[in-house]
Amino acid sequence: MPPTALSEVLAKVFGYTEFRAGQAEVIAAVQAGRDALVLMPTGGGKSLCYQLPAIASDGLTVVVSPLISLMQDQVEALQAMGVAAAALHNGLAPEQAQQTMAELAQHRIRLLYVSPERAMQPYFVRQLQSWPVALVAIDEAHCISQWGHDFRPDYGQLGSLRESLPQVPFMALTATADLATEADISQRLHLHDPVVYKGSFDRPNIRYVVEEKYKPQKQLRDYIAKQKGASGIVYCGSRKRVDELSERLQKDGLRAAGYHAGMEPGAREQVLRGFVRDDIDVVVATVAFGMGINKPNVRFVVH
Repeated sequence: MPPTALSEVLAKVFGYTEFRAGQAEVIAAVQAGRDALVLMPTGGGKSLCYQLPAIASDGLTVVVSPLISLMQDQVEALQAMGVAAAALHNGLAPEQAQQTMAELAQHRIRLLYVSPERAMQPYFVRQLQSWPVALVAIDEAHCISQWGHDFRPDYGQLGSLRESLPQVPFMALTATADLATEADISQRLHLHDPVVYKGSFDRPNIRYVVEEKYKPQKQLRDYIAKQKGASGIVYCGSRKRVDELSERLQKDGLRAAGYHAGMEPGAREQVLRGFVRDDIDVVVATVAFGMGINKPNVRFVVH
């Protein structure tokens, strides 16, 4: 699709009048069949680099994503814009997964989000080989690297997915990669002479503060009280600490809730939805929470 037509899709579907830095370059590369490695800061427009060519293509774009919350957030936003998008992950009811697989077999899905565990299942890989896959995008690609965050072992196996789809362009996207991680991503995914785009990571609207801990719980509670109901996230190092701290904040009268992998999926979903809708002001969570959530009014993050 020529640049003028892409600009029309950009305006009609996404409501933007111009591309952000790097987006047009990356999109042109994958449309020409090239691999790409995209390093952009959070909020820099990474997702558009695969969403727009997916809409402009007649084939299927597969996005490997690590978190159910991230997938659902993007799928719902795309569906609201009239894009045929779906997700496959372990949080789906069997009938939902079967319905999505049926729609994929009928070539009715344009954008499919999958967890790394689902993407590596032999049956699913065989299905991918029978579908008209136009692009595979690996989001949070630093997770594939030995230098990245080693919290999803299946990410390290995604290089074999490339071997199963040798003619399909691959795009790796991350906001977290130094030179060693960048090289490792490219090697482990078997990227072929990728177009590499590195955006600026300067975020002048973000202020970092480091304070010495002396009474950490009191310091935190005093800090949150001063935020006067602003939306924020507090990260803890353990599930137990998440539970203890969220209960303490609730007793303080704050609209707070905990979020971690030990909770039931329905309870986690309720917290996520409450946070996105501003029914919950503060989420106390383990470090996986928050990646990819489209919530523009988060005002503080405390570690």
